[in-house]
Amino acid sequence: MTSSKSFPLQEKVFLHSNLKRFIDLLIFLLIVALLIYRLASFQTADSLGIWLIAFVCESWFAFVWLLNVNCRWNPIAYITYPERLSKRFEDLPAVDMFVTTADPSLEPPIVTVNTVLSLLAVEYPSHRLACYVSDDGGSPITYYALCEASKFAEIWVPFCKKYKIQVRAPFVYFSSELQVSSAIIQDWKHVKAEYLELVRKIENASRDYIPHHTNDDFVEFSAIERRNHPSIIKVISETKEEYGIPHLIYVAREKRPKSPHHFKAGAMNVLTRVSGVMTNAPFILNVDCDMFANNPLVILHGMCLLLGFDNEVFSGFAQEPQQFYGALKDDPFGNQLVVLQKKLGMGIGGIQGPFYGGTGCFHRRKIIYGASPTREECNAHPLLNDELSYEDVRRIYGNSKELMQSVNEITSKNYFGSSIMGDLHSRIQAGREVASCSYELNTCWGKEIGWIYGSMTEDVLTGLIIQAKGWRSAYFTPDPPAFLGSAPTGGPASLTQYKRWAVGLLEILFDSNSPVLATLYKHLSFRQCLAYLVINTWAVSSIFDFCYALLPVYCFLANTNFLPKASSPEFLIPLATFTVFNITTFSDYLECGLSARTWWNNQRMGRIYSASSFLLAFLSVILKILGLSETIFEVTRKDQNSSTDETDEDRGRLTFDSSPLFVPGTALVMVHIAGMVTGAMRLVAGRQQRWGLGEVVCSAWVLLTFWPFVRGLFGKGNYGIPWAVVWKAVALGFVFLQICGLGQKS
Repeated sequence: MTSSKSFPLQEKVFLHSNLKRFIDLLIFLLIVALLIYRLASFQTADSLGIWLIAFVCESWFAFVWLLNVNCRWNPIAYITYPERLSKRFEDLPAVDMFVTTADPSLEPPIVTVNTVLSLLAVEYPSHRLACYVSDDGGSPITYYALCEASKFAEIWVPFCKKYKIQVRAPFVYFSSELQVSSAIIQDWKHVKAEYLELVRKIENASRDYIPHHTNDDFVEFSAIERRNHPSIIKVISETKEEYGIPHLIYVAREKRPKSPHHFKAGAMNVLTRVSGVMTNAPFILNVDCDMFANNPLVILHGMCLLLGFDNEVFSGFAQEPQQFYGALKDDPFGNQLVVLQKKLGMGIGGIQGPFYGGTGCFHRRKIIYGASPTREECNAHPLLNDELSYEDVRRIYGNSKELMQSVNEITSKNYFGSSIMGDLHSRIQAGREVASCSYELNTCWGKEIGWIYGSMTEDVLTGLIIQAKGWRSAYFTPDPPAFLGSAPTGGPASLTQYKRWAVGLLEILFDSNSPVLATLYKHLSFRQCLAYLVINTWAVSSIFDFCYALLPVYCFLANTNFLPKASSPEFLIPLATFTVFNITTFSDYLECGLSARTWWNNQRMGRIYSASSFLLAFLSVILKILGLSETIFEVTRKDQNSSTDETDEDRGRLTFDSSPLFVPGTALVMVHIAGMVTGAMRLVAGRQQRWGLGEVVCSAWVLLTFWPFVRGLFGKGNYGIPWAVVWKAVALGFVFLQICGLGQKS
């Protein structure tokens, strides 16, 4: 092995700008100036209640912006050099690749198949790779699709490597207009024909029935119930030679009605244990079923970060930002996360490292097993030492002797994994044992080791636990992007996804593993704690956002004000704050190569998510804390984009359904319209009004950001707000009008 100094595998690049830092601090000082104005105007305030709400909300905004400044202060990026790995290491470490899917109706098998094929074809020694697919739906269609995909992989993988194909997800490769050379044309036509035949078989199986369903291979799927079935583990393909196709293993964990399955976190823990007793690679890559490998060198890039530091504490895990293919122009639903990941993600990379995002992440298996870095030796394992008895180890990891052997191997120094070319079929029974729903009982799985339970966002919680032990993480952004996935489109899917995220993140804040407690009692740095609070408080912020958005309406209806008059010098404070903030965010989007329309769409959807997804997420968690209800995990639909009769403009319009998510936003729009009409009538009648230009601008801004809801009040079909939502919004609006009436009387 060559010296690490001769051929560094990664290079850290500092990206901070003093001008950006100055502007960020300026915005904070402007918000503080607004708070000082509030305190100075306490004696002259028309309404003590309005003054108090405005002061509390603006104090919260100052706190949230300070959290953001902390994240944006010292961004960094890493440049990786995968071509140098061969000069540093004679043999590369083994990697187990995890793909998770839950519902074949929401996550079509052809989507999962393309992700799997892209992983099987990456540039990495095949005998060092194994791909595990977790099917939480226990679907015979998904298993059939993977079996057919493994046959297609026999021609697809050699084709990709022979002609150095860049994008190795077949549906992307064959959907683009390519100038195919004469040397490749015959192979290209043959492989495309085989792929189309694969698609036809999977679609037919999804619509009708699985061919050859009477084969012994499908016996375990007979009379299967989605939430009540034993463990099913199938070795679909097995590597027999160094340059063959990587292992492909299907896993459907046992499920029983009375046993908790802990959603994706439970599936990831089963994959960890099953892979531990079968292939036991020291590194794990996990991706969602729709996140295909877009860069064939992706695993080499990941290894550059996991192996490229002198001290492995700096790369406990390596996270790639989520990026999307076939995304709608100008990000109409504000869910492509480009600026959020670049500004906050790279900024957090300069603290203790990025959060674990649930997909596109490389893990050290020993950390998943509970290893912590120590001052003397980063390979030390606190759960396995001479002081622990055999019974203690069983209590931690369970009764499987094969799994205990896996732990011992993984925690040994410089373990790179075996060639994993042994007989995997002989290990299936050990895999079934650790995939049973009773295996975790009275163990530390989901509590201290593995993916941690207790939150809808098990990924963020697990990453938090890892960093609380003292590990750091690294952000890697290779070119082209490592993985590409599908972003939800339409109103219901987008709002549901954000609600699930906000619920999970708020659950973490109230959990015993919250970032605040991790800073006080563990090894999470103070600045990293503040970084976590940026996302953990999304749902909490919705309360302040919603209340502040109602202030101008109240002023119209109760004939009062909460902002200084336009004629007074103090009016410059909120005006400057509003202007500088929007110019700063606008420049962030331009700096990321995005359009002005993209900036506006994200501003608009940010307000909509706050008044819908985040607000209902807050209520859901409060009801859970009070013991009145439980939070529900909702799977988001994943599709591959295809040509339809819809234009980009139609696909980018917000759609509605009867979900409660749309009630608060509809009510907010209706009361603002009522308030503007009332204010205009008062103005036309020549009555004295205490509200001014500030309240008018605020109300107009709210209606502009919620313009899809304004259109929805008059729209038809999916583009119209259902009457059930409208009447619920009317009821909420009536309650608010009553409050305004009481306030006016007082």
